[in-house]
Amino acid sequence: MLFSLFSSLVDIFSFFNVFKYLTVRTGLSMFTSMIIVFIVGNPLINYFSAKQIHNPIRDDGPSDHIVKKIGTPTMGGLMILLGVFSGVLLWGDLSNPYNWFLIYIAGSFGLLGAYDDYKKIKKNHSSGVSSKFKFIIQVVLALIGIFILYTFSESDQIKNLYFPFFKNLVINLGWFFIPFYLFILVGSSNAVNLTDGLDGLATVPVILVAACFAFISYVTGNIVFSGYLQIPYIEGVGEASIFCGSIIGACLGFLWFNAPPAKIFMGDTGSLALGGSLGAVGIITKHEIVLAITGGLFVLEAISVIAQVISFKLTGKRIFKMAPIHHHFEKKGWPESTVVIRFWIISIILAMIGLATLKFR
Repeated sequence: MLFSLFSSLVDIFSFFNVFKYLTVRTGLSMFTSMIIVFIVGNPLINYFSAKQIHNPIRDDGPSDHIVKKIGTPTMGGLMILLGVFSGVLLWGDLSNPYNWFLIYIAGSFGLLGAYDDYKKIKKNHSSGVSSKFKFIIQVVLALIGIFILYTFSESDQIKNLYFPFFKNLVINLGWFFIPFYLFILVGSSNAVNLTDGLDGLATVPVILVAACFAFISYVTGNIVFSGYLQIPYIEGVGEASIFCGSIIGACLGFLWFNAPPAKIFMGDTGSLALGGSLGAVGIITKHEIVLAITGGLFVLEAISVIAQVISFKLTGKRIFKMAPIHHHFEKKGWPESTVVIRFWIISIILAMIGLATLKFR
């Protein structure tokens, strides 16, 4: 909105030309979303506390969680989404179809997460909607998003899969791009959801991945930089950096309230929306494999759950003391803060490796 307004005033006041720069608008979107979260944070926490919108704790989880975390408000993802949408709508180019694709994914997956949180609160149990129902709705929402992207995107590379570390290794997926994109959107959404189990654990890795893809979006949408780095040039995808900046700002603001001991949890409202959004950015920038590298912590958490389920069904034995894997280390006696900080360190390393793939080709 402000971007459109300032653009229309460029001929009158040349100063407004500065708002055409992606770097400026990315910084403004990050700052705006962060301030919005700071403003609504305490009122929202107080309201949720008064209405007893609390997070039900897993009965089979670490015993100290029942003592430390019971009664903590949930659905903090609402403040994250409010911050993200404020940053994008104010500073993004709303004529760009990529922005609307990202907004749709964040909003629709966020609504599904909010419904799941609502069911948990209503039943006063850690299980909300059934996993089967959630998966089906995620697939439907993702299919609608893929249709939107395919219909309105003008990129002729939508069906291509690019491999990092290689200059010219490209596979045309054909119509297989549909199930591939489904896997990324649903998989990334659930992976972040599984990681969100300790105070601040998912928030910082999301910030790191969003920061990586703010840069990747910018260089992918710039014909000079993309040519220099020998990565695909996709016209207009640079606008995704505005969206990534909004995620960074909103999550930084949320971390203020979510830092141990957390005053509020993001809940499925935030984790499903953020995970789906990161998957969507990976898709439109054609860096899906780099997304798996930078978001490797989320991949690890998801794999730990899958491996645990398969092992128990086939052998009756568990690989981990508890899944996702962050609870395994808690069961081994690691303090929560130790688990969180060490997982953050892993995320930083993976983010640096992911960015390095842009140069080593």
